[in-house]
Formats: sequence, structure tokens, C-alpha cells
Amino acid sequence: MLLARSLVAGLRGGGLAKGRGLWASVAVMLALTAVCACSAGSAGPPPAVTSPGRAGSGQAGRPVALVYRGPASCPGCSEAAAALIRLSPLHFTVRYVGPGEKLKITAASLRGVALYAQPGGDGSVRHGWTALGPAAAATIRSYAAAGGHYLGVCMGAYLAGSDPGMGMLAPGDTGEYDQARGASVRTAAQAVIPVIWNGTVGYQYAQDPAYIIPSGVRGEKVLARFTNHLVDALVRPYHRGAVGVVGTHPEADRTWFTPAMWRAAKDGFSYPEGLQLIAALMQL
Repeated sequence: MLLARSLVAGLRGGGLAKGRGLWASVAVMLALTAVCACSAGSAGPPPAVTSPGRAGSGQAGRPVALVYRGPASCPGCSEAAAALIRLSPLHFTVRYVGPGEKLKITAASLRGVALYAQPGGDGSVRHGWTALGPAAAATIRSYAAAGGHYLGVCMGAYLAGSDPGMGMLAPGDTGEYDQARGASVRTAAQAVIPVIWNGTVGYQYAQDPAYIIPSGVRGEKVLARFTNHLVDALVRPYHRGAVGVVGTHPEADRTWFTPAMWRAAKDGFSYPEGLQLIAALMQL
């Protein structure tokens, strides 16, 4: 099912799929980040690397995070994910990877990388799967299995599932939340919906979000649920590595919201939840 997305402030902000407060020390960073995180190309080119085919080491020994940017994502989605990752207390050096980037998705470029992020995307999951390509999918799966950390947001969560997908949630999988019984939204249109994190109801940007079917493997941890009790976010071991996925968009910045949606959000940005997901993933 091909899903259309309306433009917010002239930009495409949310990933499509199948088919509170902030800490005082982070607030200033958020205010600066929100101005540009959703603009395609706004984050600028990735830092220089040690060689054309390698991500190299992070600045001043920082861990490296690679964020996919290409036809399996959408304008603004990669930049918003990168902006969130940069706020992590782990102080990642963030670089982009993809068919049009200096870094390609290869075993060499992923070697030594602490985190790989697959952001939201445009269109159906099958479109995203085709755009990612079987070679890249196999490389990402091998990276995670060998000890890497995969972060999937919306489309990235769907692609971690199966049929089509990389199968990294097996025996769990994903489903379309708006098609589920008791869902708080019944269409694939952009919306702000309630999500329960740590027992507290917050409001997050969503557009055709995935719900996650837990696998029950040892070490799996559910972080968030929709109000119908289906899982919005979880982390789980995957062979020697780990996978963290979320169906909604905790990385969404102010430009993603219409005025009515921003009022509906009530608690503003969802960066703290996104950072919690990253922290839980990196602890596995």
C-alpha cells in the first residue's frame, strides 16, 4: 500500500511504513536542533573519514553512529534521527551512509561502528525493502549479528521485521498499528497519539506506525506501549548484537507538526524517550 504524506512547513518530516519535560541541560540543545533537524541536508555533510571505504574512529575516540540516508528513507528523516543520536550522553560521532553518500553500506564501513540507524521512509515497506536492497540488508543483518547495534524507527522498525524485512525480530515481527483492534488512530495520516512510556502517558508524532510483536527472547525489554497495549518500542539481543525499534517518531522536531498537532502533543518533544531507547539498546 503506497502511503502519501503531506508536507509540513514545506518539508517531508515523517517516515511512512507498511503500507516531560526535558532535562534542563538538554533544553538549549533541543531549541537549536529543532530549527534544522528536519530539513533535508540541514545537518551538513558527514565528517571526514579515515579512508573512502571505512567509517573510521569517532572524533576524540567517540563511538561512531551511522545513519542511513538514501531512497529507503525520506527527506528530513535521516537528519532528525542523526540530531537525536547527537544528543545522547554517549557523545556519538554521527555520519551518514547510503548509496549517495561517501560511505556505502559495506562490511568495511560498518566495522567498528557502535550504532547503525535506519530512519523512517516514504511509501510502502516493500518499496523501502526494494530501495534498501538485498546486499545492504544482508550486510546490516550480519553487522548486528556480529555485535553491532541496530536502531530502527518506523520504516526502520518494519524493515527489522519479516516479509519483507531482515528478520531481526524473529520469532517476533511487526504489524500496522492503525489496523489493530483498539488503535487510537485508524488511518495512515500523520497524527499525534498517546503512548505509554514507563507507566506515563505521553504524546508522540506518528504516521502509519509499526507495532512490535515481542519475541520473548531472554534479555528483551519492552519500553513503550500504545494505549491498546500493543508494543511501540522494545530492545532485544540479536545473536552477539542487539536491536532496538520504535513505531512512532520520538526524533520528530517542531517542523514536523502542524499547529493543531503541536497543541495535541501537550508535552512537546519526545527526545527523552528516544534517548532512553538508544541508552537501553547500547546497554545490550
